[in-house]
Amino acid sequence: MSRSAHPAGPRHADVLPEGHYTAPPTDLNALDSKVWAQTVTRTTDGVVSVGGIDVKKLAEEFGTPAYFIDEADFRARARAWRTAFGDDADVFYAGKAFLSRAVVRWLHEEGLNLDVCSGGELTTALSAGMPADRIAFHGNNKSTEEITEAISRGVGRIVLDSFQEIVRVAHIAESLGRRQRVQIRVTVGVEAHTHEFIATAHEDQKFGIGLADGQAAEAVRRALALDGLELIGIHSHIGSQIFDMAGFEVAARRVVKLLAEIRDEHGVELPEIDLGGGLGIAYTSEDDPSEPHEIAKALHEIVTRECESAKLRTPRISVEPGRAIVGPTAFTLYEVGTIKPLDGLRTYVSVDGGMSDNIRTALYDAEYTVSLVSRVSDAEPMLVRVVGKHCESGDIVVRDAFLPADLAPGDLIAVPATGAYCRSMASNYNHALRPPVVAVRDGEARVIVRRETEEDLLRLDVG
Repeated sequence: MSRSAHPAGPRHADVLPEGHYTAPPTDLNALDSKVWAQTVTRTTDGVVSVGGIDVKKLAEEFGTPAYFIDEADFRARARAWRTAFGDDADVFYAGKAFLSRAVVRWLHEEGLNLDVCSGGELTTALSAGMPADRIAFHGNNKSTEEITEAISRGVGRIVLDSFQEIVRVAHIAESLGRRQRVQIRVTVGVEAHTHEFIATAHEDQKFGIGLADGQAAEAVRRALALDGLELIGIHSHIGSQIFDMAGFEVAARRVVKLLAEIRDEHGVELPEIDLGGGLGIAYTSEDDPSEPHEIAKALHEIVTRECESAKLRTPRISVEPGRAIVGPTAFTLYEVGTIKPLDGLRTYVSVDGGMSDNIRTALYDAEYTVSLVSRVSDAEPMLVRVVGKHCESGDIVVRDAFLPADLAPGDLIAVPATGAYCRSMASNYNHALRPPVVAVRDGEARVIVRRETEEDLLRLDVG
């Protein structure tokens, strides 16, 4: 089939039934620096490159679909967070966003700490050389085995998420002859402007201990009374993909009020406050995230002001960026397969991946953008929905976007800002093989998480 042999489908925004875009972009070949990793450019022949290597070469060597991560960009973003918060604060990378042994080594070398929330993440961190005292252990249902391993290995802090866990961690610590440093996670009742499934500070959800009903104050009483625990602070996390700092201001005010109540009741000023993560990134050109130095300045000012008002010493601040570091540094590369125009609606563009490598669109109705990256095109824009190859009508990668009307099978397209959660939440639906993660830097590319094989699938199938 020639590049112009199929109907292009609708081209204008007035037929757009739903979605993010309101008008076709003026230049489909342009790459918006807000959503692409720092070293991504178009070469003189129109092919997109990252880290000095063009995507056609990357596809030939590593196949598609595949995640490509700009190592230099990742390191630069990690340094920016570390520099912004300085020596009087702690930056914990949220490993749930994406974790591998290579990433752990990058974090260690750039001076960041690490937040984990499972035994598997803890094992990965320790196996790659992250010092245990720079690890925080989260989770709403940590097993006895996970807690025992964490305490035995000397993790720097465990974030307590329930009354049962307070007792459980204290008992295990005492049985091991340890006194474990802990924080208490509280739900502060802030409704972050985010999707219901990733808002984590309102009362009706599984995380944390309620502040408004006095449960958090009771949790503090119990933790302070147990010999196996050293209570070092309060933890709060209000959600994910947040752009508005107002929620953090309300959360900080409520947490500082609790710190003042703890001082008044127990004569103790807790030395730390963790405000969590959740800072948003640009998935589309309309997203406008803050820079790390802006976030650091705002959070320091908020906490300092609230502590001065409460006549408290300003505690050491911790933050937990995950998506904000790794999210913008990677893109997913796909090969175009079937192209199916629907007259008067849109054109469906099927790729060789789908919801098995990016579940966020189906799960959160997340918005992404997409570009043709294996060549330039002067064709008119056509409205498309990029979908996967899975047996599921909700298998959508990009709900509504514009690609050139001469798009054809075999073209390479890429979805930027897929560094966070896409590989972490990837699945084997339809027995798909999870894609590799390839780090690219200074003209060199290396696999840091290999592509799964059919042998991997069969190895687990012992029936």
